[in-house]
Amino acid sequence: MTTAEILKKVRRIEIKTNGLSNHIFAGEYHSTFKGRGMSFSEVREYTPGDDVKFIDWNVTARFSHPFVKVFEEERELIVMLVVDISSSSLFGTQKQLKRDLITELGAVLSFSATTNNDKVGVIFFSDKVEKYIPPKKGKSHILRIIRELIALEPNHTGATDVRVALEFLNNVLKKKTITFVLSDFVSQPYDNALQLAARRHDIVGIHVYDKYDKELPSAGLIQVMDSETGEMFWLDTDNKAIRTQYAGAYEDKNKYCVQSFRKSGAALLHVRTDEDYVKVLQVYFKGR
Repeated sequence: MTTAEILKKVRRIEIKTNGLSNHIFAGEYHSTFKGRGMSFSEVREYTPGDDVKFIDWNVTARFSHPFVKVFEEERELIVMLVVDISSSSLFGTQKQLKRDLITELGAVLSFSATTNNDKVGVIFFSDKVEKYIPPKKGKSHILRIIRELIALEPNHTGATDVRVALEFLNNVLKKKTITFVLSDFVSQPYDNALQLAARRHDIVGIHVYDKYDKELPSAGLIQVMDSETGEMFWLDTDNKAIRTQYAGAYEDKNKYCVQSFRKSGAALLHVRTDEDYVKVLQVYFKGR
């Protein structure tokens, strides 16, 4: 993809996703995630009914009558996107590739965050961390993120390792963040890393998948490639046993994913490449 093509695509995604963010998600995003922390604002005189645990004993001693500390919600948050750019994200048979859907989701969430004056950062990963963009504010920063969402290619084997990305998140960000993990979650295991990350951060997994990740069409003998290993092989898709085995393998991975997120206390959304992700995000934001 040339620079001109990338910039054109950045502009197209900016127009679409920024509009969605401003008109649909900004309010829901803000009401969902506001007040995750409290910061000290001022002291005032104690009034009956105030919680005694907030008494400021130093000020109370100085003036010989009680004063309490007043706290306010911390409005500024740090939003992290943990983005899967492995080879398996380059699959899609319906409206778009999984990578294209991940790009749009990442852009919408970035614009929603910046509309609320929050910082946004990104961890791109395959089977290693490919790139880290530290959290910052500003439109130029968001446009840089969108450019990388579109154009960044994995430097390594192209396989997937969610565990590596979550461990990096834990090591590099000590302050609590709102973290969206955008992946097809084809790799295992990652449950221990997810549990550790969820203790410190507010984790939301967005499982992106294609219709034919879940089931094989009956299309005769076809040559396919394992996106994780690069291995090429022939597959008889008319064979019912093979289709059943294929569907079973997907269900096993999906069951592991659901159980891992449930066990960690983190949220998990599912978005198919031919589905309207707007509705999925709205339902989540409003129902949280």
